[in-house]
Amino acid sequence: MNRVVLVGRLTKDPELRYTPNGVPVATFTLAVNRTFANQQGEKEADFINCVIWRKPAENVANFLKKGAQAGVDGRIQTRSYEGQDGKRVYVTEVQAESVQFLDKKNDNHQPNNNQSSNQQNKQQRDPFANDGQQIDIDDSDLPF
Repeated sequence: MNRVVLVGRLTKDPELRYTPNGVPVATFTLAVNRTFANQQGEKEADFINCVIWRKPAENVANFLKKGAQAGVDGRIQTRSYEGQDGKRVYVTEVQAESVQFLDKKNDNHQPNNNQSSNQQNKQQRDPFANDGQQIDIDDSDLPF
């Protein structure tokens, strides 16, 4: 059985290319935190190269950016090719079958210096946000 499930953050924007036959393929690197710390007590990460094909590749390229959190489901694959120097190059990568976008819908990973605008956006998105105030509900509003 060859199955991989990863959750991490993109180290840079995905690269979208097309094969000579016009098939989209996107490549990206996912930084996945290890569950344990090193001898200095610091958490380390593994940097996993991922590849995804066809329509999901276009979605990844269009909607994921550097720093975005993503979940990848796929399999490990190895391949080799001859490098420009004539030496054999070996590659191990995850062939993603699906990629889940794990960030909030409008999160663009950049700090927003405009607090009042940010607060207004949160209130527009969440109809139940009331900033700790009591909600006035009439008995006729209830469906039962």
